[in-house]
Amino acid sequence: MTEPGTVLITGPTRNLGRHAVLAMARRPAGRRPDLLLVGRAGPDLTAVADEARAHGAVVHEIGCDLSRLADVRAAAATVRALLTAGAVRPLRALVANAGAMSADTRRASSDGYEMTFAVNHLAHAQLIGDLLGSFTTPARVVLLGSNTYHANFWRRLLGVPEAEWADPVELARPAAGERAPGMTASGVAYSNAKLAILYYAHELQRRVGDGINVSVFEPGWMPGTALGRGAPRAFRVMSRVLGRVPGVSTPRRSGPLLAALALDDRWAHLREGAFVVKTRPAEVRPVACDPGRERRLWEATAELLERAGTSKA
Repeated sequence: MTEPGTVLITGPTRNLGRHAVLAMARRPAGRRPDLLLVGRAGPDLTAVADEARAHGAVVHEIGCDLSRLADVRAAAATVRALLTAGAVRPLRALVANAGAMSADTRRASSDGYEMTFAVNHLAHAQLIGDLLGSFTTPARVVLLGSNTYHANFWRRLLGVPEAEWADPVELARPAAGERAPGMTASGVAYSNAKLAILYYAHELQRRVGDGINVSVFEPGWMPGTALGRGAPRAFRVMSRVLGRVPGVSTPRRSGPLLAALALDDRWAHLREGAFVVKTRPAEVRPVACDPGRERRLWEATAELLERAGTSKA
């Protein structure tokens, strides 16, 4: 068994992230990783860190607003400093759990990018890129995916649209106009961001080579979580009702599955952006495997991150 080392997880304060953190912290001492919790500073971050410590975990809180790429770069610098100082064990896994769905696609991040794309994709690309040289192999990168890129039965039932891919520079551009585009546009933006994560995972694996395995986790649809808090009331009510249906995913059920994907030997072989739906590897639709789009996303992401880095003092 590989020594568990340290796991970095973004979005650790609520729902899926919180339950994944606590599942890792509750592991027996020999299987329990040190934890780097990267999330918005405040009482929620402090609370989950304290709860994880109460289970015996070594925990460091790293305050970071993922909608600000300068914050992400600072968080990566803090991680490197902790590793260099020996404050935590070697970095073995990074779980890019944080996600957002902006209710208004006109809304821009502090760097000028559409908020959903900025948080779900650009922030994690920045963080992973800044830390690639800090992993001790064998290591894992686990990204959070979603079947929304093709809109399965349940999402079609709720009118959640599938992805409408465009050049990544266009996806990163906030919508224009005085009137909010509406929930359909928000849903498309979210689905595009999740398709981007699949493309990024495939291209990242090509570029990191051996030693770092990249996979994508789909926790199952979790109605009623904070992700849809900007949705219309009717959508939120229906989501809460469906959340009580037996077998529908919940953060409490899916959090430990995410923790297992980052740590358990049974998943050590996963790489090349393997897509895991809860407990089973699954094939993605053909649209989610496109080397040309994947290469262009990588190039455009580098351009967007560089632009953000040079435009800020």
